[in-house]
Amino acid sequence: MPPRPNIRALVPAALVLLAIPARADESAIETVVVSASALPGTTLDADTVPLSTQTITIDDLNRTGHASLLRALNSSANGVSLADAQDNPFQPNITYHGFSASPLGGDAQGLAVYVDGVRFNQAFGDSVAWDLIPDIAINSITVEGSNPVFGLNALGGSISVQMKDGFGWNGAELESYGGSFDRWGVTAQYGMQDDEISFYAAGNAMHETGWRDFSPSRLGQGYATIVWLHDPVEIHLELIAADTSLTGNGTSPVELLKVDRAAVFTQPDTQKNTYGLANLFGVYQATNALSLQANVYVSHLHQGTINGDASDAEMCHHKTELCLDDGSVLTDINGDPIPNFLGPDGTYAQLNQTGTNTTSFGGAVQAMLYGKLFGHDNQVLTGATYDAGRSRFAADSLLGEMTQDRGFGGPGILIDMADGAIAPVSVESDNDYAGLYAADMYKPVDGLTITLSARYNHSRIALRDQLGIALNGTHEYSRLNPSAGATYDLNKATTLYADYAEANRAPTPAEFSCADPSAPCSLTNFFVADPDLKQVVSHTIEAGLRGRGEDNNDGTFTWQAGFYRVDANDDILFAASQITGRAFFENIGTTRRQGVALSGDYTTGPWHISLGYTYTDATFQHALTLNSEDNPFADADGLIYVVPGDHLPGIPANMVKFSADYQITPDWSLSLDGRYADGVYLRGDESNLNPKTPSYVVLNLASRYNLTDSVELWGEIDNLLDAKYETFGAFSPTADVPISEVPGASNPRSLSPAAPISLYAGVRIQL
Repeated sequence: MPPRPNIRALVPAALVLLAIPARADESAIETVVVSASALPGTTLDADTVPLSTQTITIDDLNRTGHASLLRALNSSANGVSLADAQDNPFQPNITYHGFSASPLGGDAQGLAVYVDGVRFNQAFGDSVAWDLIPDIAINSITVEGSNPVFGLNALGGSISVQMKDGFGWNGAELESYGGSFDRWGVTAQYGMQDDEISFYAAGNAMHETGWRDFSPSRLGQGYATIVWLHDPVEIHLELIAADTSLTGNGTSPVELLKVDRAAVFTQPDTQKNTYGLANLFGVYQATNALSLQANVYVSHLHQGTINGDASDAEMCHHKTELCLDDGSVLTDINGDPIPNFLGPDGTYAQLNQTGTNTTSFGGAVQAMLYGKLFGHDNQVLTGATYDAGRSRFAADSLLGEMTQDRGFGGPGILIDMADGAIAPVSVESDNDYAGLYAADMYKPVDGLTITLSARYNHSRIALRDQLGIALNGTHEYSRLNPSAGATYDLNKATTLYADYAEANRAPTPAEFSCADPSAPCSLTNFFVADPDLKQVVSHTIEAGLRGRGEDNNDGTFTWQAGFYRVDANDDILFAASQITGRAFFENIGTTRRQGVALSGDYTTGPWHISLGYTYTDATFQHALTLNSEDNPFADADGLIYVVPGDHLPGIPANMVKFSADYQITPDWSLSLDGRYADGVYLRGDESNLNPKTPSYVVLNLASRYNLTDSVELWGEIDNLLDAKYETFGAFSPTADVPISEVPGASNPRSLSPAAPISLYAGVRIQL
């Protein structure tokens, strides 16, 4: 194993380097504010928050031309990485501080995500469907370290999205764009203000065939809000609607990728989402010292998935029926054995189908009181939240023939095995999450802010099997999560911060329903048992320096340097069963994420330059025995052995981001951004015996030109140097599937290729 960087030695050196004194002009220092909680309406000076914080502004979202949440996080948020597990540009896994917010139900969700105070981790699996948020309507995004005030899932931190309204955005704008892979789209937004009332609406429609085979995607998103502002009351009504269809065919064997990087291993793999959200929130400034905030919301998500894959079905020893590799006979919905309808030479395929209907609802109330304590400034925040979900999940598997292009063909026989190894599933779940929180920000002397906070979380998850009793069960969890931190202004331009925080997440209905190694899931979204799981609890230490000011050339700069360590006790892993080889959720003891983050931004004249570096060391802290039968280093029983210190798959250790913007003329700007990332261990290689994916460098170029006062042209080239790289990998049963492009392929190493060089352009018209 290569030597690891000495974090204890690296951090002080980095802090000293970045803390070199520079001329601080107090008049040039702009105060940056962040929300005191997930609920809008209260703000804090970011320099008084004892955590790492980053704010992505509307300028960052639009810097390349077309607004994009995912691109802004990937290029502007230091320490945030995107992994294309599905290999669809609109449903990546987002990782920060080594924890994920993912659209996939099989990933442990360790980041709390909010949209204008509404919990956006979906009720059934805590997953985050990024395609439901209309990028054009986003005003800003805040990425913050672990803070218990943000509730469940804030193990590694939180991502809060703030939407636009008519008081902040006025006018009418229409945009049309298109480019590589038959992508075309149109966005529109309109905002107006009439005295005490404002209105804002935006929409986006996009379609592309995708750069890989059989990979079309479609987005339809809408947003509207009405705001009434009558001092001292402010009321917002927000509506979000989305209808999307995303195809992400995931990893392909490396031998196939050498022949054709656009080729897919098996298909189809499509997720369709239909979503609606109504959110009503308000702010009441009761006195100069007391403000009250509240919201209430309801949403509904219908999600359907289809996944075509190779089947485990094979000819039984007597050759007339089909069996699994353990010898169990496949049966149909009537309990009859399924005949070997393809004979000795055919390849069987399986089409796994799921449908999830979830209605979520809830609300929050909070109060912020400004006052004096022992003659010094003091702020007290208190609040209560309630979030609920009512879900109905159904799934089944159809058996058919694998086609020449490795798709699913008929006849589509419904598999229903009596032992539950592969069987239809139908379950209803209720989850109710209640929280009480309080925080106190006290300034005993000038320049020092002490923050104490705590949150009590109570979770209740109930499952009701609609086809039997195997999934019935009720589980409850409670925990008080404390936090203590402080910031100290070393001078007018430099602030020191440090914090300790605890956070937790309860197992989800999805995880509860798939947590038995004797009857595990046949794929991520199938659930067949209901034993207990422990809640995950994180313990975070974070410290660092940040500063702002001017240099002697009148350039302005900001910088941050920080260290963090997060121990997640009773972490949950989606692991393969040693009994059947299929997957299930289990507690795996403690995992640790620790690292450093350095970043700086500099603006002078027509230039704006930013640079960020992060080191992330994500490791298992307990020995584990896992099944990974396609791993070349597995033993004869298909097992791998994890020892403490082995690294978690999918998390790059070193990552560098940079961007440079140059205003060529008042009407013409040019932007270049790029990132370097280390390779990652493959999913299924938790013992770290296989090579990582290769490290990579990718560059993007963009330009904007104001043709007139009301017409702007923009263009961007993604992956400017056409780098061939991957951000995610796993193992596939390559030898079991005939691959016409590479006859006899057998290497199980399977990667998700990144998109090649692509060009997009658009025109934006202000009406």
